[in-house]
Amino acid sequence: MRSAAAALTSLMALAATSLVAGPAVAKTSSASCALPRTQAHHSLGLDSWNAAYPRPRDVLDAVMVFLSFPDATPKYEPAELAADHFPATSRFFARASYGQFSLRAHPQRTWVRMPRPSTAYGISRDWAPEKRGAYLREALSAADSTVDFSAYDIVYLVADPEAPGVDSDATKVVNLDRPMSIDGSQVRRVVTVFERHPPDRNVLAHETGHVFDLPDLYHRPTDGKGDWDTYVGDWDVMGSQFGMAPDLFGWHKWKLGWLPGRAVRCITRPELISLESMGAPAPGGSLGTRLAVVRTGPSTALAIEARGATGNDKTLCTEGVLLYRVRADAVSGGGPIEVVDTHPRSEACWDRSVYPELADAPLGVGETFTVPGGGTRVEVADRSASGAWTVKITTS
Repeated sequence: MRSAAAALTSLMALAATSLVAGPAVAKTSSASCALPRTQAHHSLGLDSWNAAYPRPRDVLDAVMVFLSFPDATPKYEPAELAADHFPATSRFFARASYGQFSLRAHPQRTWVRMPRPSTAYGISRDWAPEKRGAYLREALSAADSTVDFSAYDIVYLVADPEAPGVDSDATKVVNLDRPMSIDGSQVRRVVTVFERHPPDRNVLAHETGHVFDLPDLYHRPTDGKGDWDTYVGDWDVMGSQFGMAPDLFGWHKWKLGWLPGRAVRCITRPELISLESMGAPAPGGSLGTRLAVVRTGPSTALAIEARGATGNDKTLCTEGVLLYRVRADAVSGGGPIEVVDTHPRSEACWDRSVYPELADAPLGVGETFTVPGGGTRVEVADRSASGAWTVKITTS
């Protein structure tokens, strides 16, 4: 044991010496790694914010409107359906934002009656635009007498899950080509909720992420029969609401303003850094370094972060240092983020993971991985008692 400890000490000393040797270089600003926002839908560019979307800082208020139909008598009270999603969704975002953002829900207490039967709207995942538009217009109009929409930042329209025409697979955010004017305000998008009772786990956190301009990270097969989770597996709620590690990627938190520049390290030369686990709370209000980024092209980057069994990630499969590629020019659903599998010949947690091949993607202590194509080398040297990971990053 003494020999092993001595060898590790020597290795760390050698690594530290090799990193500090040579001329001093000024610390690179994290802004140099902030990819430019492109015209891609839900672009992950960070140099500016798309003002068409509300930014989740401080407090946002959301109204939940519950819709019934002439062809069904609701089996549940609105309060029961509201409890399916809140306070769980608010807690998800409070943890993900390190307490910087509060999603405040305002569920209505009574059902709003739609003018037509549920079967008249053709509700489905790939909804005909004209029928979807009619549903939204009639729902907002029916609710207008009891709801002041100008008082809210987000609108959730929750359909009676027992109505015969309701399809739970149709839950999504609808972005309107032309905003609807109601109560003196412009409604640009609506979250249409058709979930069963009880609903899919974290489904509203996923849909609310779209309200904040976050993209889908899953891959939708053209024939509908392939695997949807090949891009990111369990590692972000925007990939799968069923994931074991659903906390948002550090890149998403940087985009939303929850990670300040001082918590992001732009790597342009070999460095030995300490990464705090992404889901860990901020001790004393200080986040420490949570995200390391290597710029790989005009609209691409390699992101490096630590994931531990804490916060939204408490049920994850494998702790360690996670690597993923980011493309600011990729559209939602087109692979804007792809996790790098540092253990390509193995899998983990096949009984719980949405994609076991990526469940063991992170690097553990003592492991090294060179990213194919870019040449960046990541070496995990240690993990402290507090949970911080010591990582050596070498760029080509």
